[in-house]
Amino acid sequence: MKINNNKIYGYLLAIGTVMGANLAQADVSCGQNTGKAASGDAIKVGGIHGNAAPGDFSAATDAAAAYFNCVNANGGIHGRPIEYLVENDQWNPELAAQVASKLVEDEGVVAMVGNGSFVEMSVNAPQYARNNIMSMAGACAASECFESSNIVSTNQGPLASSIGAAMYAVEELGATNIACIGLAIPSVGNWSCGAVERYMTSKNLQGSSVLLNPTAPDVNSGLLEAVASGADSILINLPAGLAIAFLNSAQEQDFGDVYSWTSSTPLYDASVPGALDEYWTDKVFVNAELTTLDGQGPDNQNWLAVMDAFANPEDPRDTFSQSGYLSARFFVDTLQAMPADKIDDRNAVTAAIKDIKGYRSDLICGAYYVGEAKRHMPNHAGIMVVLKDDGFEKVRDCYEYESPYFAELIETEKSLKLR
Repeated sequence: MKINNNKIYGYLLAIGTVMGANLAQADVSCGQNTGKAASGDAIKVGGIHGNAAPGDFSAATDAAAAYFNCVNANGGIHGRPIEYLVENDQWNPELAAQVASKLVEDEGVVAMVGNGSFVEMSVNAPQYARNNIMSMAGACAASECFESSNIVSTNQGPLASSIGAAMYAVEELGATNIACIGLAIPSVGNWSCGAVERYMTSKNLQGSSVLLNPTAPDVNSGLLEAVASGADSILINLPAGLAIAFLNSAQEQDFGDVYSWTSSTPLYDASVPGALDEYWTDKVFVNAELTTLDGQGPDNQNWLAVMDAFANPEDPRDTFSQSGYLSARFFVDTLQAMPADKIDDRNAVTAAIKDIKGYRSDLICGAYYVGEAKRHMPNHAGIMVVLKDDGFEKVRDCYEYESPYFAELIETEKSLKLR
């Protein structure tokens, strides 16, 4: 079932017809794995995604919903089901604030899980701190998502992923002048592409930013601006649909071999190879914030099995989906470890989330942790893949990103004995 606004997921599916054959599959592991539907009072959990121009970020909440549905059909949390309430902010700051107030204050959710948006984190970070509620996000994209006390994400966001792509362009593709193509959204494009510029400067190389209007992005003008900058390498830091349009424009100009091409994570989507011409085979190198979509590790295989059993076939199987699944799994693991009489106490849930010190998964290159801090970015190492005719091929395994931005995080990880 696809998530729509104002729909309750988890509880209804747990007692519905989905439970039958799907739950008997041995390769699906969720919660207590009892094969019996949860019952009793539901635990309310919220989620917000952005789905409108310039992109659809619902993959993370779709995957979180699928995992919660699986948990509800396998005994729930201490026997109780999750009631997952999801809203679409439509990339509208005013609406983002309204739906957060609805979930946090009116519905009384104990936590936010799987959030993914350009705007909602920027708008709602103060509200989450004020209400002492944690957001275990899945598709963070703005600086406030990583520089707030009450938001933590399994994904890296555009700053880390773009730095990872820039590093590969310099170290493996010989880039000396990178033009970073982003969106002119406060705390997004200037924050992430600006970090690429600073990385290039630290290497005595050149970097520039081309930021497109998110309400009316002109990929042709953006391409011409990047060409005019004198760049020898172009880094695409756009939602997948816009990134594909940008590459199509570059193909029309036959620029494929004129520049080296890298991208942040959004282009790492199983549907992308089919949307691009074979012209781009072996030319587009994409940084992936999580590990490969076809990975054979237990978490990745379970994510795929959960999506097959509990999500729509058209729901994306991309990095944001992996991330939403992982946020939901970590949330469930945390509540399962709590006393049964505390799992719908928001303050107790927030304290338990902040106490996470080192969850591991084959989906991420490092440890996931939270803690009491004003900055949270546990995931800041990734992989690189290259576009192929029918998919992607890994060209660099897990590697740490190089930037002063990560220095404080690394010190925290050392203090927690996570490295």
